[in-house]
Amino acid sequence: MAFKEGFLWGGATAANQFEGAWNEDGKGASVCDHVRGGTVSTPRLWDQEIDPDIYYPSHDAVDFYHHYKEDIALYGEMGFKCFRLSVNWSRIYPTGMEETPNEKGLEFYHNVFAECRKYNIEPLVTISHYELPWGLSEKYDGWAGREVIGHFMRYAETLFNEYKDEVTYWLTFNEINNGVQSSGRILSLGMRGIDHKPMFGIEETPEMVNDRFTALHHQFIASALAVKKGHEINPSFKIGMMTIGHPVYAYTCNPDDVKAMNDEMNLRLWFCADVQVRGHYPYFAKRFFEENGISVRMEEGDEEILREGTVDFLSFSYYMSSAASVDPEIAMAQGNMFAGVKNPYLKASEWGWQIDPKGLRILLNSMYARYEVPLMVVENGLGAIDERSEDGKFHDTYRIDYMRSHIEAMAEAVRDGVDLMGYTMWGCTDLVSASTGEMKKRYGLVYVDKHNDGSGDLHRERKDSFFWYKKVISTNGEDLD
Repeated sequence: MAFKEGFLWGGATAANQFEGAWNEDGKGASVCDHVRGGTVSTPRLWDQEIDPDIYYPSHDAVDFYHHYKEDIALYGEMGFKCFRLSVNWSRIYPTGMEETPNEKGLEFYHNVFAECRKYNIEPLVTISHYELPWGLSEKYDGWAGREVIGHFMRYAETLFNEYKDEVTYWLTFNEINNGVQSSGRILSLGMRGIDHKPMFGIEETPEMVNDRFTALHHQFIASALAVKKGHEINPSFKIGMMTIGHPVYAYTCNPDDVKAMNDEMNLRLWFCADVQVRGHYPYFAKRFFEENGISVRMEEGDEEILREGTVDFLSFSYYMSSAASVDPEIAMAQGNMFAGVKNPYLKASEWGWQIDPKGLRILLNSMYARYEVPLMVVENGLGAIDERSEDGKFHDTYRIDYMRSHIEAMAEAVRDGVDLMGYTMWGCTDLVSASTGEMKKRYGLVYVDKHNDGSGDLHRERKDSFFWYKKVISTNGEDLD
C-alpha cells in the first residue's frame, strides 16, 4: 500500500463559506461578512457597512450551523477519518476584544466535535481561516496592529483549553502566504477606509504594502506563540501551518524565465514556510525588502519567538500550477489566490484553473526535500457546474477523474519517500466559493440546494463522487476505479 495505516482521509471546509448563522447566538461580524457575492466575471465588492438589501453569501452560506449533525453523519457514512473545519473567531469573541468568550459559541463547537467522535472522525481545526472579527479590522486595521496578537492569543488559548480533550490536530492560519500579495489584504487586515471596491485587486500605496508585510509578520509571531502555548497546554497536540501550494514552472528555458520562476516560488511558497517551519526569515528576504522599499515593524525578541514556535507539520492547498515568463504578451490564467502564466500543456476547469496532478507530486517532493517534516494536503478539489441528470442524480465523473489523478500523484510521492499524513479534499459538502462568492461553482461530494441568489431549501443529496470516495477511503486509496 502507498498510504500508511491511519492515513487521514477526509474533507475540508471553512466557517465563512459553510457555517452561516452569521449573527445568531451572540456571534459578531467577521471581515468576510462584509463581502458581497460575485461571479467569475463580476468581482466581489467590499462594503464598510452591511446593507440589509444586499446579499452577502457568508451570512447564510449552506447553514452548517443548523445542519451539522446531518452533514457529519454523511461524512461518517463515507468513512472520513478526518474533518477539517475552522472555528469562526467572532463566534467565540464577537468583536475579538472581549475578555470572556461567548458560551453559546463554545457550546456549538463542543457539539460539532461530539458528532465527529460518534463516527470516529478526527477534527482538524483551523484557528484563523479568513475570519478576522470586524471589530479588530475597524479598530486596529486588522493584523497591521500589533495589539491583535494579544487578542488572537486569548482566542487561541481559549480554544486549546476548551477543546484539549476533543481536538488533536490544529492549523494556526489558513493560506498564510496569501499575505505576500495584495489579494491577501482584505483577509488579514480588512479594508478600513475603502468602500464598494473589489475584494481582490486593490492598488496599494507603499504604506499599504508596508502594513501588509507587517501584518504578515504579526501573524508569524502569533502563530509561533500559539504553537508554544498549545504544546504547554497539551503536549499531544499536533499544530501545523497551512499555505497555498502553487508550483510555478519556467515558461521557456530562457534564463530570464527561470529567474522569474525562482523569484515567484521564493516569495509565494518558501517565504512563509521558511519562517514557520525553520523558525527564521529566508536568506532572500533582506534583499526583497530593500528592493521593494518594505520596512517590517519588528520588535526585540521576535526572532527568538519565531525560533521557539516552529510547527509540527506543513499542510497546504493544491488546486493548480502556473508558469512564469518575462514576456508581457503571454496569456495569464485564473487561479485560487495566486494567478500566473497559462501552461500550454495543461487543460483548465470551467473557471480557468489549470489542472496539473503531476504538479502535486513535484510539489510534495520539493516541500519534503526542503523541510523534512510531515506534509498534509488539506485542500484539493474541482469547482464545476453540477447539473442534475434525467434520472435525477448528479453524475460528476469529472470530479472523480480530478480526484483520482491527484490521489495517484500523492501515491507516487509517498513511494518517492515523502511522509504524507493525510488528504482532506476541499468542499466535501457544497459551499460558497471564496474567490467568486458563487454557489454555482460547486466542489462537493454532497449537493446542497442553494443558489447564487440565495434561494434554495438547503436539502443535501449524495453525488456519484460520494460513493466513489467512500470506496477509496475503505481501501486506503488502493481502489481508485
